[in-house]
Amino acid sequence: MTDVTYVQKACAYITRGTGELLVFEGPGHDGLQIPKGTLESGETPREALFREVMEESGLTTLNGAQHLSTDVWTRRESPPKRYVRHFFHANVHEPRDRWTHTVTDGGEEHGAEFEFRWVRSAGGDREFALDLDDYVHLLPIGAGDALASASD
Repeated sequence: MTDVTYVQKACAYITRGTGELLVFEGPGHDGLQIPKGTLESGETPREALFREVMEESGLTTLNGAQHLSTDVWTRRESPPKRYVRHFFHANVHEPRDRWTHTVTDGGEEHGAEFEFRWVRSAGGDREFALDLDDYVHLLPIGAGDALASASD
């Protein structure tokens, strides 16, 4: 029997006042992504949330970070690898509609460029990489309604 590897992840649904969700197209994955990453040794999911958002997007201030859900998602069957995903929602005041951020943390993604933008529709023809849209429906009324009913 093969041992299953479990990797803890913090995932961020970041919205701004207009109800738009922050996404990026990431290298190595088809579809939209949200800021997320692996917890470091001794780090809580909430601590990882703030660190990962800053490292991947450059955003340094999140308002009202709230835990939405935790699940176990199968990354691959063989050899078995599961992600324990901790989803959070936070608001941010961000006037830019689009920006590029270069990761400078020295880790695996060091030097990677992420092209960020806001979307108003999280369903329909949009495919999120790694099933990262699984909990968009849990966003607070207003943010969730705008995401579910509006289009770009």
